[in-house]
Amino acid sequence: MTILKTKRLALREFRRDDLEFLVPVLGDPYSMRFYPHPLSPAECETWIERQLHRYESEGFGLWAIDMQDTGAFVGDCGPTVQMVDGIREIELGWHVHPAYQNRGIATEAALACRDYAFSELGLKRLIALVRPENVPSCRVAEKIDMHIEKETHHGSKGWVHRVYVTARS
Repeated sequence: MTILKTKRLALREFRRDDLEFLVPVLGDPYSMRFYPHPLSPAECETWIERQLHRYESEGFGLWAIDMQDTGAFVGDCGPTVQMVDGIREIELGWHVHPAYQNRGIATEAALACRDYAFSELGLKRLIALVRPENVPSCRVAEKIDMHIEKETHHGSKGWVHRVYVTARS
């Protein structure tokens, strides 16, 4: 099911048969250099199942990004629930296939998802958790009008993350 479209992109719910397209994104060592490790195919399968569960339980989750002109799968973007310092937050996250990075895809998708989260989901606040050394994702957060609220230790390794925030005006 298509959730939203932009000039170049279509964002839709993940399907189980997206596994073969997701592995090159979340399993890529370069793309996942700011995460504990690249995901194995089995971990990617679990990741897709988690999104499917989120769609049912929360009404949203990370969505697949396809190019409108070719239908090529290029990554994911969308809102997800995260616990940050004991508080339930809605994070806007994104991953882009290495072959499609540096083309503005993450920014275009994140802007569309931000606007959708505010207008269609009725959210009042979104965050992005970004490691300080992840300069490309820091730039995406800043381009979609997020600012650093604080830093926190997050994830299985307890790494420092910037908590970027934006609020509905």
